[in-house]
Amino acid sequence: MLPQTSLTGPTIALGALFALAVASHAQSPTLKPDVAVEELDIVTIYGESESDQITQNSFPQAVEGTKIFSGKRATVIDLDALPKVQANNYRQALASTPGLLFSEETTPLVSIGYRGIGEPHRFQFMQVMKDGVPIHADPFGYPEAYYTPPLDVVDRMEFIRGGGSLMYGPQPGGAFNYVTYMPRRDKAFGFRTQNIFGTDNLFSSYTAVDGTYGDWGYYGYFNHRSSDGFRQWNSDYRLDGGNVKLVHTISDDTRVIFSVDMYEEEHGEPGGLTAANFAANPEMTTRMNDRFRLRRYAASAELQHKFQEGTEFSLKAWGGYYQRWSKRQLGGGFGTLPAGGAAATNNIENQQFYTFGIEPRFRHDWEAWGDKHTLTAGMQYYYCYSPREDKRGLSPDAEDGNIFLDSRRETIYGSLFAENKFTFGKFSITPGFRLEWIKQDVQSRNFAPATGAFTGEVRKAQTEVQPLFGLGMAYDIGNESAIYANVSQGYRSTIFTESIVAQPGVVATDAAPGLSWSYELGARGKPARWLTFDTSVFLIDLDNRFGTVTAGGVTRLTSVGRSINYGWDGALDLDLIGLSDRIAGRDVERSHSLNFYTNVSILEAELHGGPNDGGAPQYAPDYMIRTGLIYKHADRVKIGFLGTMVADHNAQDNSNPTFDIPSYMTWDLTAEVKVHEHFTVMAGINNLFDESYYARVRADGIDPAYGRNFYVGGEVRF
Repeated sequence: MLPQTSLTGPTIALGALFALAVASHAQSPTLKPDVAVEELDIVTIYGESESDQITQNSFPQAVEGTKIFSGKRATVIDLDALPKVQANNYRQALASTPGLLFSEETTPLVSIGYRGIGEPHRFQFMQVMKDGVPIHADPFGYPEAYYTPPLDVVDRMEFIRGGGSLMYGPQPGGAFNYVTYMPRRDKAFGFRTQNIFGTDNLFSSYTAVDGTYGDWGYYGYFNHRSSDGFRQWNSDYRLDGGNVKLVHTISDDTRVIFSVDMYEEEHGEPGGLTAANFAANPEMTTRMNDRFRLRRYAASAELQHKFQEGTEFSLKAWGGYYQRWSKRQLGGGFGTLPAGGAAATNNIENQQFYTFGIEPRFRHDWEAWGDKHTLTAGMQYYYCYSPREDKRGLSPDAEDGNIFLDSRRETIYGSLFAENKFTFGKFSITPGFRLEWIKQDVQSRNFAPATGAFTGEVRKAQTEVQPLFGLGMAYDIGNESAIYANVSQGYRSTIFTESIVAQPGVVATDAAPGLSWSYELGARGKPARWLTFDTSVFLIDLDNRFGTVTAGGVTRLTSVGRSINYGWDGALDLDLIGLSDRIAGRDVERSHSLNFYTNVSILEAELHGGPNDGGAPQYAPDYMIRTGLIYKHADRVKIGFLGTMVADHNAQDNSNPTFDIPSYMTWDLTAEVKVHEHFTVMAGINNLFDESYYARVRADGIDPAYGRNFYVGGEVRF
């Protein structure tokens, strides 16, 4: 439990502010929206272009296109509200969003968890999409998002909590959707280039062109980022990525969007540390030869058609190739240098994913009982073929070797889903249903690592059918504020490595897939120009939580019981200048603002049954607090002072003290100043007070977080 002295003051203060927010809807005059209705329609129906720079509402509309958000805890994370986020710094990008735990690491890859539901590693307990298209290597057999788009191309991120399992897919941690920029429509050609330099030879470059000519719009970018990293050796990385998006407007009611992604990345893995080594030198390296490489090539097409007002259809199709390759030296332990005979060898892992998917969605508004109601429905078909080879290299840095495991993996997935928003005046109720059908087939041939001799073959196939239900409710209390409630099921399918495990000494069991229930009750709104709030209480019940158990020298992948996680989330954004005007009785719209923001997540989580009964789940801190100040002057100046505070927690379900993560607090200072219509300068100091901390512990040891570092650069746009 959190110490009483740590939260009593902030909790009372924040609770009072939320009470003020809810009460103020009754006394605030009806406000004209800050953004014209026409602009909001463009954002919702067409999509925002990079040149628009519109800070959108923190909450999606009740119905957008073919999706229903009413009665769900949904958040819009608009990066335009912040100074430009550099080098994909999610500690800053998630500043306004409670409940999401960013597990910082040495590499440029991203790991985010949610309310203590499983390990954050590569978003694996969440459904992750880019423009509604899944970007996990395989969302069901290998749900790890090694690729994420550069935040420079992201207009906004939509995060839908538990109810997201009905909208996008089964994962119990909800859904995270990157919505990328659309082509500008005001001219035939636009250009932007941004170049940033920073500590440890950081160089980040993003160049984009876009425009619309006749019925065709285009947006293309190239992104490069590289750094030596902050560890002593083998901490470097380099990534290159690009995208071309074409939009063909066939008529006022029909358009087609084509998109092609290309991405390649390589980084060193400098290894984990012991607690003693971290205290002595957090920049120490324990793995000199370990490397990771990723390649991803993907394409998608989407048809959008409006039959009439309130009746729409969309059809997405996508496919691609994904390769994850790594080499890792053997013979090392937790935070220790490789030693012994095994240190003269390594493991080389090559996984490939060939994927294809198609998803039609339909939305129809209908009238009955004096109100308008909305039905959305659709289906998804997905196929993945994934060969995997594991080789034993005969030197610490070998790039090839003897095959000791050859796997052929296949996933076939289908789903049917439907939701209907029934509206009765200010009250709406949205029941939903999703039927999941997943077939997995894994065939594995084993060989002796030293000789390559065939030693046996294992094959496992399984089919899972899972219905999911949900119910959302919302009540409009006026002045852009509402009360909402949601209960939804989620589903964690058995993944490839839980069926047949490549690592020697680890045994897989036939534990059933995990099934979750998420409950949420809250209030949110923007009752005044200067105030936005969202607060809720929640409970998540996840049964058959998968994990590792070691007994008698044997490590098994099995169910570690049931976890029940409950608590409170709250988010507040308060423009202090606007509040001052309100107190003084001034009714003016100013070109500048000083926003105090804060969000708090308080969590109680406990395992029930299984070998760790009564313990705390992994990555479930008692509290997370993000707070700070953001100053804006029109579109010319943005300055952010952003803080993150996380309670101590543990990286394993068995509360092994070796995997303890102590509490930490870190602050960032960032700025963006437009000195000319076509030129903007950017600068920042991350971890301003040089906090020494870590937020991630893996089997190879502690992964230290970055100390104080800086960046500076500029952007040219016309």
